[in-house]
Amino acid sequence: MKETLLDKVWAAHTVRELPNGSTQLLIGTHLIHEVTSPQAFGMLRDLGLKVKFPQRTFATVDHIVPTDEREEPFSDQLADEMIKALRANCREAGITFFDLPTGHQGIVHIVGPEQGITQPGTTIACGDSHTSTHGAFGAIAFGIGTSQVRDVLATQTMAIRKPKVRRINVDGKLSPGVYAKDVILHIIRRLGVNGGIGFAYEYGGSTFDAFTQEERMTVCNMSIEGGARVGYVNPDKTTFDYLQGRRYAPQGAAWEKALTRWSAFASDAGVAYDDVVGFHAGEIAPTVTWGINPGQAIFIDERVPRPEDLAEKDRATAAEALAHMKLTPGQPIKGVPVDVAFLGSCTNARLSDLTEVARYVKGRTVRAGVKAIVVPGSQGVATLAEKMGIAEIFRAAGFEWRGAGCSMCLGMNPDKLVGDQLCASSSNRNFKGRQGSPTGRTVLMSPLMVAAAAITGEIADAREVFSIS
Repeated sequence: MKETLLDKVWAAHTVRELPNGSTQLLIGTHLIHEVTSPQAFGMLRDLGLKVKFPQRTFATVDHIVPTDEREEPFSDQLADEMIKALRANCREAGITFFDLPTGHQGIVHIVGPEQGITQPGTTIACGDSHTSTHGAFGAIAFGIGTSQVRDVLATQTMAIRKPKVRRINVDGKLSPGVYAKDVILHIIRRLGVNGGIGFAYEYGGSTFDAFTQEERMTVCNMSIEGGARVGYVNPDKTTFDYLQGRRYAPQGAAWEKALTRWSAFASDAGVAYDDVVGFHAGEIAPTVTWGINPGQAIFIDERVPRPEDLAEKDRATAAEALAHMKLTPGQPIKGVPVDVAFLGSCTNARLSDLTEVARYVKGRTVRAGVKAIVVPGSQGVATLAEKMGIAEIFRAAGFEWRGAGCSMCLGMNPDKLVGDQLCASSSNRNFKGRQGSPTGRTVLMSPLMVAAAAITGEIADAREVFSIS
């Protein structure tokens, strides 16, 4: 019988089927950070339990860490307590911790892949919704809650229902100035923020075949924004080339064995999916959000929709979004003034993102009055960017170059919007209050579109700003 990657990985990690229809699933790799783990460790202590397999858990600090002033103790007392608690918990349990002094700290979904911890054919769990990022490697990866973090620490297993699989094909070549971020925003726009509920998204087609590993990560990262708990790409040579030589990747003879094993997890040709959807890459243009969820998105040359032109079920949310975003139905999205430009997050803060933007911002200047910040996704990314001169290009253009962390993706650290500031952001969520201010406004877009907004002071078409054709 032909099987999908999800079928194969699920079967390989099933401990038993539970009476309620869920699966007790072995979690091959567990990633933790400072926000969702303290209570879980506390629960273990209350139960008199130890961490079952500490070698299968890896930790970093990302959500609350300041990106400008890194000296400790942190000025935010809660943040300082959280990093200290994570250190103590990891030390007590014998868990590897990529702490600030290690040079390997960063956003959990960037650190895992760059260290070679994320590998094909595995199950990966983390107390963070964007764990779907790791599916780019042919892993089944999903976010979990604090009680489930406890379960994985204590047993290396958890209860979960197996999803159906929707195959999403994107075929053809993207136009110049269009990126992986535009692809996933377009997919979510078309399928909806709830369209993936009950599904794992398997991404494929010639566009994904040609994507780099980091572009695949960008798309899988936002699967959760489309309602899918899991998003993955079948592993191939691109995946293997990325992993080879990384710190935790197999070495020597073990590497060759791993390639054979990993390749076998790919979905079988001709397998039957629960659903199949197709898109043409050439039809996708630079895409930006106009509302308060990632599905409220349009091409840069489109106008803000009128609620009455939308499906009835979407009209109330659209009206709410327009009021919050202070937009007028029918107005062009292009030309809306921005106050802040944020280049970072687990969606788009990898070296390839920064390298691509640096190509175009070199010799340009951030518009007066715009606060523009670049936050590398990890200390590893930051170090390479410094060595390559990329950091200096951003500084010369007027961007603030920060330390690694989640930063303005969410309001859990000092990097927050003030009042009703509008932020052009390369992050993954534009919910009300997401960036720290209840009246702050977030517009999601690709990294190069963020740069175009920073330089012009308004939502702009990067193709026009940087003469891309």
